[in-house]
Amino acid sequence: MSERLPPGQPSANAPLIINTQYVKDLSFEVPGAPQIFATLRSQPQINLGLDVKVQKLAPAEQNAFEVTLHLRAEAFDPAQGGAAAAATAEEGRKPAPIFIAELAYAGVFTLNNVPENAVEPVLLVECPRLLFPFARNILADVTREGGFPPVLLQPIDFVALWQSRRAQTAAAQGQAGNA
Repeated sequence: MSERLPPGQPSANAPLIINTQYVKDLSFEVPGAPQIFATLRSQPQINLGLDVKVQKLAPAEQNAFEVTLHLRAEAFDPAQGGAAAAATAEEGRKPAPIFIAELAYAGVFTLNNVPENAVEPVLLVECPRLLFPFARNILADVTREGGFPPVLLQPIDFVALWQSRRAQTAAAQGQAGNA
């Protein structure tokens, strides 16, 4: 016989429980407003950054963790790819951004009976995968409401991101051991 739960009530035996999710920090800047709206003639070029941070919550006997997705979208005018961009590069400056959107979207997760070797991948792969669609929508909404085409993030391979992070950590530890 299966266990029946009221809607929205997680099983106490579930290995991963989403306690809550929320916008931890949100910033949207348009440094060149209002002039940029009159001069921008093409779709902005977007540079994206993503990071995942995990923090264990107190009290220590609970297996509760805050997982935060940090997203940064910085837009530039592709028309500045010519002489103006070359001149600013020679001066050691990068072109002025059209807009900067930064989002820290977090969730509090409880892990139950998760094997020790699976805790890191659950926190750095599965939890961000669950948060990502909500963060993606917020970023699209804020850029659209800011007067620009919405930034629509493509799906992210959190497994590859986690593996890359592990490889960088191992390489850094190897270099520190050789020094």
